[in-house]
Amino acid sequence: MPNFYLDIETTGLDPQTSKIITIQFAKLHDTTSEQIGELKILKEWESSEKEILRQFVIESEISHSYPFSFISVGFNLQFEHNFFIQRCKANGLEPIDIFNKPHIDIKPFAVIMNNGQFKGSGLDKITGKPHGGSVIPQWYNEKKYNEIEDYIKKEATEFVNLCVWLYKELPMMLTKFKAENRIS
Repeated sequence: MPNFYLDIETTGLDPQTSKIITIQFAKLHDTTSEQIGELKILKEWESSEKEILRQFVIESEISHSYPFSFISVGFNLQFEHNFFIQRCKANGLEPIDIFNKPHIDIKPFAVIMNNGQFKGSGLDKITGKPHGGSVIPQWYNEKKYNEIEDYIKKEATEFVNLCVWLYKELPMMLTKFKAENRIS
């Protein structure tokens, strides 16, 4: 089963009025979540939003009829899902629907690790990610594309580090849970 780290950057938070400016993805090991493929960054400023959406569909095979051809692994995938649906429609493309396929969202684990609190459970709050993405629209308007790419690479590294840790620790927690609850 090919698991893929998946993330996007946008010009804002509303998929009706904001656009996708990058789509980034990388193949992950299916049992360790270690990155085993190159981080691919599709950039709107090198073509267009429509073109990076089309390119993503072709390169990722996310629209393949086999549901396990591209398993999205991300942090708060609802954001990507909403943007893919709306921005594909806005560009006259078939919507990319990541939620009707197998996917793994690790945001709920961050919330639980943060004592069930959503506030303070962002990737930038629980990992070494330097900050949230609120500066991305400003950098985009100022054409600071290198800063955006550096941010994307750091974010991907921190996501993968957390994901690898979860893949290592959670199976041991299942064993402990079963033992404590006498489940065979």
